[in-house]
Amino acid sequence: MAIWLVRAGSTGEFEDKFIGERRVYVTWDGLDVNLGDLQQREQLHAALAERFPDAKPKKLQNWTSQVWPFAQRMLVGDWVVVPLKTQPVIYIGEIVGDYQFAGDGPDPFFHWRSVRWIGEAIPRSNFSQDLLYSFGAFMTICRIQRNNAEGRLKAMATNGWQPESLRELVKDEATASDEVAVEQAETDLERTGKDHIVRLIERRFKGHRLTTLVAAILRAQGFSVWQSPEGADGGVDILASNGLMGFGEQNICVEVKSGTGLVDRPTVDKLLGAMSKFNSSQGLFVAWGGYRSNVQKELASSFFRLRLWSQDDLLEQLFLHYERLDESIKSELPLKRIWTAVLTEDV
Repeated sequence: MAIWLVRAGSTGEFEDKFIGERRVYVTWDGLDVNLGDLQQREQLHAALAERFPDAKPKKLQNWTSQVWPFAQRMLVGDWVVVPLKTQPVIYIGEIVGDYQFAGDGPDPFFHWRSVRWIGEAIPRSNFSQDLLYSFGAFMTICRIQRNNAEGRLKAMATNGWQPESLRELVKDEATASDEVAVEQAETDLERTGKDHIVRLIERRFKGHRLTTLVAAILRAQGFSVWQSPEGADGGVDILASNGLMGFGEQNICVEVKSGTGLVDRPTVDKLLGAMSKFNSSQGLFVAWGGYRSNVQKELASSFFRLRLWSQDDLLEQLFLHYERLDESIKSELPLKRIWTAVLTEDV
């Protein structure tokens, strides 16, 4: 059995399709050639060169090394890891069907394999950092081989995808492969940095303390804030208002969910009800574990009344207003801004 990484678009734009259809796709635009009919990798390279005439040789070779295994190396019974971009979770599926080609598209969904989701919406923080490094490779399709990934994922599956108990990194026993393996690929340093910060927040701002962090960010934005004590909160965790002494026109009810599970629509609707109770015209829902796929779509009609913050949204606001946070918060969450080169294929 092999473990494969397959991404659902560079920004997660195909995640709902992958998950809902129980399929993983090759998502190269215009690649309407049956990969199953190709006998040699060079034929795929030529097909890519024909469809992308402006692509440089190195890029074409890179793409060939990613696409070729999808039809020629993946097997029924292999596992597929799909890290989501829109939520801080990972899906893991077992391949249950052979390579399929649909020549009539739609573009770019010409190539697919059926999967059975054996791990759905698993929090990223359940995985040890070395596995997250592999999941963060800058590749759309690649094989994951380092650090005994196969054995460790099997053990996690047996344990209901609970966090690993492993405390030390497993030595890399993988051998080189003709596919583009993770050990040969650059990793997403930004995502890796966020993963470290997420772990620190989950240690130091557990449960109701995450509400304290959200309140601190709102104060740094200039709001006057009331925070409910731990326990029953009457439907809101935070009341925030702008203006002198908090008597401005912007009045916000805030609900914070610190768990790692996905929040559903009825849970968010409770905040909309609480807004009427507190005479507030605006609300903010913060879901550390993310939202179910239908929530943001169904609540688009409430855009001018309600904001939904995911984990990434909260981190973005934290970074943006960090310097204005209370010193006690910064002492618990010490961060440092760094610069790094953005590597491209031309560098």
